[in-house]
Amino acid sequence: MIGYITLGTNDLERATRFYDVLLAELGAKRTMTDERMIGWSRSRDEPLFSIIKPFDGEPATVGNGVMISLNVETPENVEKVYNKALELGATDEGHPHDRGSSMGFYGGYFRDLDGNKLVAYCLGYKRRTAR
Repeated sequence: MIGYITLGTNDLERATRFYDVLLAELGAKRTMTDERMIGWSRSRDEPLFSIIKPFDGEPATVGNGVMISLNVETPENVEKVYNKALELGATDEGHPHDRGSSMGFYGGYFRDLDGNKLVAYCLGYKRRTAR
């Protein structure tokens, strides 16, 4: 249903360096580039994740309530992607843990270098119980 996502940036080079490394953790690579926009994906059958300098020439700003979710399939991958983001200069918006939902939502939240909010998450998480 989703074809692509764009996040605004005021520094395309800096954002590109950040996402080249972060999205490689998910097996994505650059699949689209032009002078205003860079996009990454794992295949043509999956949505494109992109950063863009706004076409109206105005500064990029963070949307309140807007967030991009990265499905990384396991709790270990949630922690790996979240930690990589922080290592690359992202800011913490909520460390990885079980969020207590009926779907078993395990997620770690962060903001990229431009302040855009993302979450690395997986579903189906079940807490280990002591025996």
